[in-house]
Amino acid sequence: MKLSDLSTETLEKIKLVRWDRIIEKHEGPESWELVLRYEQPEFLEVEGCAILLPVDKLHHPNISILRCIWSADKNSVTVFLSDTTYEDDPFFSGFMAVCDRLKNEEFFLAILYHEWFIIERAAVFE
Repeated sequence: MKLSDLSTETLEKIKLVRWDRIIEKHEGPESWELVLRYEQPEFLEVEGCAILLPVDKLHHPNISILRCIWSADKNSVTVFLSDTTYEDDPFFSGFMAVCDRLKNEEFFLAILYHEWFIIERAAVFE
């Protein structure tokens, strides 16, 4: 799926959505309208589903999905990822996103995108 494949109506729905963020101590909420205007986002395929994150498509080669947690109804997903575009240190390259499926659409849109310090999973969880 590509952003350019979406109808004008669907793009207008996306523009109405706000998303929360904490990136480098800058806090949201932000609007998807501004992301679409000033960035070049594109869908990522995650476990067979199209997900739109508020990051430029140039980041995609540097993004690794570390973990996904799907809601029971499959209409929401929490994604933990590494984006080494600017920093490859795990302490500074981690992010998490909560994404919801738009009504009557087949893709997910980030409603939260935060920095996340990648830490090793403690043995007590295994």
